[in-house]
Amino acid sequence: MSERTEQFRLVNSGAVIGSVEATIAPGHVDIVSHVDYGGPRTELQETIQLDVHDVPTEWRVTGTSMKGEAISEEFRRSDGSLTWRSSTEEGSIATQDRLLYLAADTSALATWIYARAAIAAGGTIRGLPSGTVRAQVFRQTQLHLGGAPQDLEVLVVTGVALTPKYVLVDDAHQLIAVVGDRRAAAAAGDFRPTAPTSGALDFSELLIREDLVDMADTFHALLDELTTEHLTQIQARVAHRYEQPVRFANVRVFDPRTEQLAPPASVTIFNGRITAVQDQASVLPDADEVVVDGAGGTLLSGLHDLHNHVESWCALLCIATGVTTVRDMGNTNDWLLGLTSQFDAGSVAGPTVIKSGFIEGESDSSLNLGVIPGSLDEALAAVRWYGAHGYHQIKIYNSVNADWVGALTAEAHRLGMRAVGHVPAFTTPDRMIEAGYDEITHVHQLQLGWLIREGEDTRTHLHITALARATELDLGSPQVRHTIELMRERGVGLDTTAVILERILLSRAGSTLAADAPYLEHMPVNFQRLLRRTFVPYTAPEELDDYEHAFNRLMELIRVLHDEGIQLWPGTDDSTGFTVHRELELYVAAGIPAPEVLRIATQDCATHVGLGHSHGSIERGKVASFVLLDGDPTIDISAVRQARAVVKDGNLYFPSEIYSELNIEPFCLPPQVHLAHEPTQLITTSGGTA
Repeated sequence: MSERTEQFRLVNSGAVIGSVEATIAPGHVDIVSHVDYGGPRTELQETIQLDVHDVPTEWRVTGTSMKGEAISEEFRRSDGSLTWRSSTEEGSIATQDRLLYLAADTSALATWIYARAAIAAGGTIRGLPSGTVRAQVFRQTQLHLGGAPQDLEVLVVTGVALTPKYVLVDDAHQLIAVVGDRRAAAAAGDFRPTAPTSGALDFSELLIREDLVDMADTFHALLDELTTEHLTQIQARVAHRYEQPVRFANVRVFDPRTEQLAPPASVTIFNGRITAVQDQASVLPDADEVVVDGAGGTLLSGLHDLHNHVESWCALLCIATGVTTVRDMGNTNDWLLGLTSQFDAGSVAGPTVIKSGFIEGESDSSLNLGVIPGSLDEALAAVRWYGAHGYHQIKIYNSVNADWVGALTAEAHRLGMRAVGHVPAFTTPDRMIEAGYDEITHVHQLQLGWLIREGEDTRTHLHITALARATELDLGSPQVRHTIELMRERGVGLDTTAVILERILLSRAGSTLAADAPYLEHMPVNFQRLLRRTFVPYTAPEELDDYEHAFNRLMELIRVLHDEGIQLWPGTDDSTGFTVHRELELYVAAGIPAPEVLRIATQDCATHVGLGHSHGSIERGKVASFVLLDGDPTIDISAVRQARAVVKDGNLYFPSEIYSELNIEPFCLPPQVHLAHEPTQLITTSGGTA
């Protein structure tokens, strides 16, 4: 094969945001790429040497990051040793094994390199610095390329990033495109302006051959089709459905009314409902029932995340982490309605979703989600559209004209919806509460009301950097007291999202937050690297100390609000489920007793979103959505991280199986499952209908 040069383009939200030029020769690939994501331009030059098995023996990367920092990364395999150095780690090991180096700062073309190496190794290859990469043929497809139909092979690659990517190659095994889960960009949460400030992140939704850029919409439609097909296949493997009753034996049920664990009991479910909660000693087994041995673990009603931005793959992770209900706080409307219908039908795995209607104003800072009305009449029409489509509430965002808020909240209330939101730029929490807010979104949005000076724009990084001023804030001052009294008088709660603020304010390059330490090493390596970067903007190292003090002050504020009787709602502004666990840990760290936190995260949240009659506690007649934990979370709240089994709407899931599908190292073994008259193991790690 002679040397050839191929050109690709990066496409995001319909716009070309970068290019990749690859010069390919036997055993060698040179790559020149750039990404311009509306900020500083990232430029990379890569040189890769490959062995006869398509595994890199050398990988050198130089260039400039989004922050303007120099990038210098190098990997080398030589004389039985592997050495590497990147922006996030360095190391060396002595081994004769052929390991696949996963570059930290690289172009979107790297997925193709990884796919080739894994396929050549039989489909699976150990990764370096950690993990395992899997690549397999997902299916064949046919597209009209260049005016003629062409057969393409779709490879699926897992174990590199949090979600799978799909590599499309032609019949000569030449690369056509790489597509990933573009919803991670469309629903990345409220903190996208504070993206990681180092490294060369792959923001692309689509890497596509240059001559096919006009077909970007076709490839995006194919991605949606592949994602749905893939998730449907996984659901068929991991959702265990039974025609007979299923009994969870030898469990201790958490009762949110008493905030205690009940004595050992058995809980039976059938057709998606809880049909019996019995003292373990009084159970008379049915010979045909399926028995799940709880081994003395805790049975807890499903957890809630009241600030989520639903994504296809992360919805699956929510189930694995025991988060069975989420409140979506802003998304692409048509897409969200389609996805939640799949959850409700049970064709793909996902939590119960409470929808918030996102309303934003016109400005250069607008987030491209929900509805961006140009007038008050258009904004009121958006409220009515959300009401007609079953949304629970409206969410008002940063660029909305504050003078509109009274009319918008009144219309929402008229239609039986709630009104929540950020504090729009150039106004105050007090004014929004007086205008009809039922809930403030983010604890720092509340605190900024006491820190921001007149004329300052909180749509910029200022909404984070100004928190450093809190070191001098007196939480007993008349200004603070007035806001708290106003909240209490009007029954206004707070969606805290303390965990995302911890991540932003305390993130430090190369280190692992306490929030992430319990699970991060189980995750694909590029997800690990993402969370070991610096998220907070700073210009001098001493500013990082100010941010640490700022987070401590936010925690003090949470404690004060709780003591003052302000209702706090656990939310994450994330979608993985793991951060729900940390949010609950932070509540305990702020001084709220663990049993009370569990009550808030279950029954209180369910009642708050209108589901208290059917969810939130383990009682006969309620929907079967709960989690089996290994441990006692009333004593150690961190036991919520140890999910052995999860039931959502009657479907039984083993988290270990879900994690294995995504190349995540499982955390707990599944429980023993057997038929009552056959006390032998029936199911461990194989899914499907029994």
